[in-house]
Amino acid sequence: MKRDYETIVFDSSDGIAVITLNRPEVMNAINQQMVEELLAAFDQAENDPDVRVIILTGSGTRAFCAGADVSGGSATFDYAKRPAAARPTLAADGTYRDAGGRVALRIYNCLKPVIAAINGAAAGAGATIILPADIRIASDTARFAYVFGRRGIVPESASSWFLPRIVGLQTALQWCLTGRIVPASEALARNLVWELCTPDTLLDRAKVLAREIADNIAPVSAALIRQMLWRLSAADHPMAAHKVDSRLIHEIGRGPDAQEGIAAFIEKRPPHFPGRVPEDLPRAFPWWEDPSFS
Repeated sequence: MKRDYETIVFDSSDGIAVITLNRPEVMNAINQQMVEELLAAFDQAENDPDVRVIILTGSGTRAFCAGADVSGGSATFDYAKRPAAARPTLAADGTYRDAGGRVALRIYNCLKPVIAAINGAAAGAGATIILPADIRIASDTARFAYVFGRRGIVPESASSWFLPRIVGLQTALQWCLTGRIVPASEALARNLVWELCTPDTLLDRAKVLAREIADNIAPVSAALIRQMLWRLSAADHPMAAHKVDSRLIHEIGRGPDAQEGIAAFIEKRPPHFPGRVPEDLPRAFPWWEDPSFS
């Protein structure tokens, strides 16, 4: 179902959905409305079988996202001071769920590959909601800042889980403990981003990467691959991965996507995979909810 958004732009064509943070007057800063719209946009993209890949970017060239909108002053992180409609979700234990964390976990759980195209400054939540993306590319003028300690708070958006896995513990600690600005060149050197582009070619490059996935990878395989790599990266032993991949190979290896993949390879032609997401995911998915995998 199509819907209108006010703080983001959603565009979908030819298998690629582009979600653009669109509050350029405040450097695309995140407010509660943007959080809810991002969650809805990822739901929309995930539930559309025609969407193969999602690109997340920001409007303009100045900023990808400056982090939380601090125009509310002391109510920025003191949620009880906000109007009820502007407060984050309240959990059963009486605590508020971090807004950036809700976005990060939605991306983490996504069934479609996600590419973050970081078009400018990314600070605070703007530097953390990109972490669950499968591929991150950035403008060579981008910069990153994990400024939580400088604001008297702690890392959010589940970044204390994501960031060390991506850049290593020492780098994550250095960036978070200093809160300094990290230039694009350092972000590349430390593996935060895959590659750098000029500002005017960034989105086109993201679409080239998305096109490579959309044209060559079975949608069901893509959904399973991203969930396997993210979830099993934290497993205690490779046996956990062995159990999962054995079950999934058994289920999908005899299906139409595998048959088409082999036929296309033998016939030296592009594949035309019939499987669609989310409706054609195998019975073993989601395996992490199956006690037999423990």
